[in-house]
Parts: sequence; structure tokens; C-alpha cells
Amino acid sequence: MRVDIFSKRDGPRPEDVRAKRLISENAGTIRRLADQISNGGFTKMRQDEARRKQAPKPDGLLIYSMSTAARSDDPDPYVRVSLSGRVALVDSNNGHQIQLLGELRRSFGAQRFVLATAANGFVSPVSAEIEAALTQYEDVELGPDFTEKDIVQKFGACLGLSDKWQENRDEPELQTEKGHGIAEDDSSELL
Repeated sequence: MRVDIFSKRDGPRPEDVRAKRLISENAGTIRRLADQISNGGFTKMRQDEARRKQAPKPDGLLIYSMSTAARSDDPDPYVRVSLSGRVALVDSNNGHQIQLLGELRRSFGAQRFVLATAANGFVSPVSAEIEAALTQYEDVELGPDFTEKDIVQKFGACLGLSDKWQENRDEPELQTEKGHGIAEDDSSELL
């Protein structure tokens, strides 16, 4: 029995070196033939490609950057209550949820806040500091006079969040998750 062992060579293969040398030595002839066959299309294609790679030149042009505004990497948290009753800490810079604080659960007409802890069955429990700050609202019945706006303000105060977010927001924006940013009006502008 005969076994041939092929091992990988270092560097390019000799036939590849010969092919590259042949192409580079005859590049002018190859370009001329390509232009002749394509009726000048090959050179035009290469010129268009080179033009696309160039940066725009502001010769009397008005160039507008369509990128989003630069935002801080530091989160600016605020409390938000979703339509499904989830109470979360959200970053105002990008709208992403930072931490789920708990849920508002209704049973027999009563509304209670359930803190996101491992004991309550939450996969991602809150930290000990947040738990200590919000434990006064844990499993307490929240009456109808205690609105979502009150929850946002009280929980924000307990967590030591700045009130600038609440002061700069007007009432329709306070419930962006609930109303998806649309004013709650039954009339249609299309009619």
C-alpha cells in the first residue's frame, strides 16, 4: 500500500506566481481587448468605480449629515409603566430597558405592585439597593387615586432619580408606551 502525504506549502503556489506575472506583464493588452469587446465599457466601469470611492467634494454643495445626534454613553434612567403593567427603569437616551422593577397585577379589582425578586419568580431580580428602596410598595394595594403618573414620580423619588425628566415631559408623552406616541384622540386628520 502506498500513501502520498500532501502538506500545505508556505507562500503562494508556483503556478499562481506564474499566472500573476503573466497577467501583470500583459495588463495593457488585456485592458485593450476588454475595451474592444465591451465597446469601452470596461474602462468606463473602472472609472465609475474609482469615482464612487472618492469622498464628496464640497464645491458649492450643501452637505447634510443624516446621522443621529451623538448621545452620551452614560444612561439617563427614568421609571416607565408599560401598557401590560410592567414597571421598568428605562434609559432616556435610547429608550432601552435598563432593569425591570416589577409588575402591576390586578386581582378582584385591586391593583398591587409585585417587586421583581427571585422569591416572586422573576428571572432577573432587582439589586439589593433597589429592593430596599421599593420594598415599601411591595404587595401594597394601590387605589384608583394612585395613577401611573404617581407611580412614576414616587418610584423615581425612591430611587433618587432626577426630576428633570418628569418636568420636561408633558402629559401625552408620559404615556408613550401606552399610546405609542400618538395623542389619544378619536378624530382622524384624514377625514
